Amino acid sequence: MSSLRDLLNALEQGPAVLVTVLATRGSVPRDAGAWLAVSADGFVGTIGGGRLELDALALAGEMLASHQAGRDTPATERRFALGPSLGQCCGGEVHLRFELVQVGDAPALQMRLAPRHWPLGLFGGGHVGQALVQVMERLPFDVTWVDSRDGVFPESLPANVRCEHSDPVQAAVADLPRGARVLIMSFSHAEDLDIVAACLTRQRTRGDLPYVGLIGSHTKWATFSRRLAERGFTAGELAHVTCPIGVPVVKDKRPEIIAVAVAAQLLQVTDDTVPIPAPGAAG
Repeated sequence: MSSLRDLLNALEQGPAVLVTVLATRGSVPRDAGAWLAVSADGFVGTIGGGRLELDALALAGEMLASHQAGRDTPATERRFALGPSLGQCCGGEVHLRFELVQVGDAPALQMRLAPRHWPLGLFGGGHVGQALVQVMERLPFDVTWVDSRDGVFPESLPANVRCEHSDPVQAAVADLPRGARVLIMSFSHAEDLDIVAACLTRQRTRGDLPYVGLIGSHTKWATFSRRLAERGFTAGELAHVTCPIGVPVVKDKRPEIIAVAVAAQLLQVTDDTVPIPAPGAAG
């Protein structure tokens, strides 16, 4: 997510050529929207590497040199077939746009290239929660990190993490953004239960939480299921909760490995919610 910041910083020193994937067909290394930019000091971003990227860098470099020599540099589009001529066997097709950008284009580039993020409500500041926010630093999520205790959050936080003290902790569920994924791993099973119940209540009325994950074992979930059923939740509603969390092939219980397994599972979540732009100037 530092690539956009790097590009904007480079534009303060001089122009650059932005190469954007406009469209693709078949098997390709990156999807539409991927980009790289070439400036006098080098390049940032990637369209997937390999010969395609090398050729794109060369063309962008020629375009930049032409501009620096005072020649006209209109935007242009090129089609690349990913076959033997490029030394790649993907078999797909990539359409690239090459355009000169300057410091005055920074606001528009900020809107156009900012990475797209999904909201995530993380309940619990324990060991796994601490490990998760570190993993999330470089992933497309905006994290609302919630705990009922004072003094549990570290002083230094990733830019995409916002801390919130909430007592009772489940009250924070109502304020999560639409489309939030929710992870529940508080210090207390009683708190966990109340948070799950708040999520299911919101899901019943608004249906806008595509993933509700609870840390724990199958035994813990069996107990929670009985207690939640006593509160009036149906079997269909309970089926919306994922417990245990994380991709199932990963069995290691170290916090940092659980965090990676959970992040991998979150990246598999799909819904109809449009991801929101990352806040701030650049991602």
